[in-house]
Amino acid sequence: MKLRKSVAVSENGFVFNASRGDSFSANPTGARILDWLRDGKSEEEMKTLLLDLYDIDETTCEKDLYDFLKVLKQHNLLDV
Repeated sequence: MKLRKSVAVSENGFVFNASRGDSFSANPTGARILDWLRDGKSEEEMKTLLLDLYDIDETTCEKDLYDFLKVLKQHNLLDV
């Protein structure tokens, strides 16, 4: 799973999908996940990174990550 090439993400989390003209904003964690997607990280790699960065339990981490990825898919921002 990767971020579509038509999607631009600024350092402050502004997301623009050039193919559809949609724009969104992500919080710092969301922006970090978007960067990881652009780098081709797997869901498991991203989960591990999040668990290392934040004081959260694995269940919460998985739910939040998968919910965020689901929203990205719904907005057609990912190549799956």
